[in-house]
Amino acid sequence: MKTTVEIPDALLQEAKRLAAEEQTSVKALIQEGLQRVIELRARAKRSFQLKRASVPGNGLREEYAQGGWEAIRDAAYQGRGS
Repeated sequence: MKTTVEIPDALLQEAKRLAAEEQTSVKALIQEGLQRVIELRARAKRSFQLKRASVPGNGLREEYAQGGWEAIRDAAYQGRGS
């Protein structure tokens, strides 16, 4: 399909320079650019889903279940010399 699009002169000149450098056409650059924008916007509309990252087991070991974060932190850094 043919259509007419107004492009600022400076942008068109840059597109022509790039097309010549890459041995392609301005039409091909425009098609590639539009395709990328469409794909980018479609990806942005998809909702983010956090991947499942749980591990097997039954939760915290008994000695840490009641101790809170401090007990876990202390055990993790035990013997490292703070």
